[in-house]
Amino acid sequence: MTIVADSSRREELLCRRLEALRARVAETEVRAGRPPGSVTIVAVSKTQPPESVRTAFACGQRVFGENYVQEGVAKVEALSDLPLEWHFIGPIQSNKTRAIAEHFAWVHSVDRLKVAERLATQRPAALGPLQVLLQVNVSGEASKSGVAPAEVPALAQAVAALPGLRLRGLMCIPEPTSDEAVLRARFRMLRRCLEELRAQGLELDVLSMGMSGDFTLAIEEGATHVRLGTAIFGERKKP
Repeated sequence: MTIVADSSRREELLCRRLEALRARVAETEVRAGRPPGSVTIVAVSKTQPPESVRTAFACGQRVFGENYVQEGVAKVEALSDLPLEWHFIGPIQSNKTRAIAEHFAWVHSVDRLKVAERLATQRPAALGPLQVLLQVNVSGEASKSGVAPAEVPALAQAVAALPGLRLRGLMCIPEPTSDEAVLRARFRMLRRCLEELRAQGLELDVLSMGMSGDFTLAIEEGATHVRLGTAIFGERKKP
């Protein structure tokens, strides 16, 4: 009985968190003059067990993001009975592209043409095009993945031409800071990059930016997808 009660409490807490987050997203959409429902919550389930994903599903969540290939693939397979949309949002190693191409619907973190070419070649035709975003290094950190803003147009044109992929937009992970003005500037940089690509004729509609600590700012600056982990699941479990 104790185990059942604990499970019920965890589910109730998770559902409350999701409900509160959806309300905050909706309020921010209104404040920013965005259409209702224009922002998608990607529940970042890395290091969370499949049972937590099932609980989030029961609370109405359908879109999930994973950072680690092996863990993500195992989770996709374990939860294949549920109609979930899986996004890969972590760094991509060339030797892991096949697993990503075969198991995920979206990839947010493409930053090299070689990786995009491998994903395109390895994407099973039966699954339809893999939806991809280019990760942009908006903070200029040497240690951070992502293509430099100046190199985005050339990479975007090359990726958009690949079969098996559909380029949808851009993603960023700004350097952590408590300075709201700096964060807004980073988000605006990504939005400007997207606007420039649209002006060049690319049909892009996705800005993946904003996490648990800054997602309202990101929405105000144009985010269409926010990646929320701790705000939904609480503190992460050790991998």
